[in-house]
Parts: sequence; structure tokens; C-alpha cells
Amino acid sequence: MKTEPTDATAKRSSDEQATAASASEAQAASADANADLSPAAITELQAQATKAKEHWDTLLRTTADFENFKKRAARERQDAVKFANESLLQKLIPILDTFDMALTAATNAKEGTAQSLQTGVSMILSQFRNTLTEAGLEEIDAAGKPFDPNFHEAVSQQETVDVPEGHVAQQLRRGYKLKDRLLRPATVIVAKKPTS
Repeated sequence: MKTEPTDATAKRSSDEQATAASASEAQAASADANADLSPAAITELQAQATKAKEHWDTLLRTTADFENFKKRAARERQDAVKFANESLLQKLIPILDTFDMALTAATNAKEGTAQSLQTGVSMILSQFRNTLTEAGLEEIDAAGKPFDPNFHEAVSQQETVDVPEGHVAQQLRRGYKLKDRLLRPATVIVAKKPTS
């Protein structure tokens, strides 16, 4: 008894034949291409392949180096933010020591030593101001100067003939800048002409 091939079997058989035909065509084309290549062309292709491999290795190394650099830069940036005030605090620690010594001296002081305590506290204040100035802190001196809303905060006006109108008659609280950036405006009373 003879069986007829089914559609699925026929299709599989034709697919296998097509695959075999394309593989044999590719081998023939490759053989033709190799036959066309001279030994010099083959040597040049091998040199180019070697160069391409070197470039690929260089790319991989450079990419890895760049990733490491990004991680290191992020870590350094975090450390810089975390320890940004380290040098300032190192300069402030001796001032704390001086305050401790002043308190100890005040506790153990005999009567009549108020003058020496006042001198000691004045020295501490001077040392503290010098340290802050070295760190870039600038004091805003507003007294007698024209009112500037960029650096002064007016809380009231005062009638006076001693100071020109629109100038600072009295500074209630000092203002401070860090280099060019305002940290706190000076709190002031602005002069105005008397009404009478």
C-alpha cells in the first residue's frame, strides 16, 4: 500500500531543500570570495581584524575607567558635602577652648577681677571674628550709609536731623555676607525728615 505525502511532510521537505540550497550557495560564494582574495588582501584583512579587536579592548577599558571615575567623583562629592565645614570647625575649636578657660577663670575668680574677665571675653570675641573673616565672612556696616534693600532690612523709620533722609539712622543687628552672597541682612532703622 502506497501512502500519499501529507501537506506538512511536503512543506518540511521543501524547507529542508531550500535551507540546504542556501547553505551550499553561501559556501560556494565564500569559496569564490576566498578564491578572489590574494594573500596580501587576506593579510590586510587579518591586520584590520587585529586592529578592530585592539580598538574594542580599548573601548571596553575606557568605558570601565569612565564608570569608575563617575563612581569616584560621586563619592568625592558626597565627602566634600559631608565634610565641607571641617576646616572651619578646626579653626573654631581653639575658640571653644578659650571660652572654657574663661568660664573656669570666672568660676574661680576672686572679687574685683571683673576687668580681667571682660578683657578675656573681648580677646575671645576678637579671635572669633578673625576666624570667621578668614573663612570669608564679611560684616555689613550699615550705620550712617544710604539704605540699600539688598543688604539692609528696615524695621522702622525715625525722625532725625542728625542723619540725612533715606540713610540708616541706627543699626539694630549686624548683617553678614559670605564673599558675595548675603547670609543675613543688617536690621536697621531708616532716617526720615522731622514733620515739624
